[in-house]
Amino acid sequence: MRKFKILAIVIVVLAALVCGYLYYSMAVINPRVVKEITSNPDGERAGIVGLFTLPSGRKLPANYLREGNKVFVGVDGRWWRELTGSENQISMLIRGQVLKGTARVVLNDPTYTSDVFARLRPKAPGWLPAWLNGKLVVITLQSEGGNSK
Repeated sequence: MRKFKILAIVIVVLAALVCGYLYYSMAVINPRVVKEITSNPDGERAGIVGLFTLPSGRKLPANYLREGNKVFVGVDGRWWRELTGSENQISMLIRGQVLKGTARVVLNDPTYTSDVFARLRPKAPGWLPAWLNGKLVVITLQSEGGNSK
């Protein structure tokens, strides 16, 4: 019975820590990051973090890598699930510029994902298992006329 009580206490403490971290990251860190990248679009952080508006209207800051008409995003949370399926329109604020595109989640191409993550997240430890390295979202940008570039 004593082991059960200790286990229950450990579980409650871990749950409280996880909830506290999630609250801190969503309610404290994210608003500060959003303020920084919107008020200083030429700043260092704005060069690696964009503000992404999901189809549901939810806005989230995330690290990005822009190459040509593609924007790559590494997603650590569960919000990538909103982008499964096809033709997921998304808008983003990158360096003060509002861009629109079609997003897709890469789930079954570990070689491609690893290649992009090597550029997107070059400081991530190489020993980290792929399932801990998040999901890759690829956004194909639309041209000014609304078509993909």
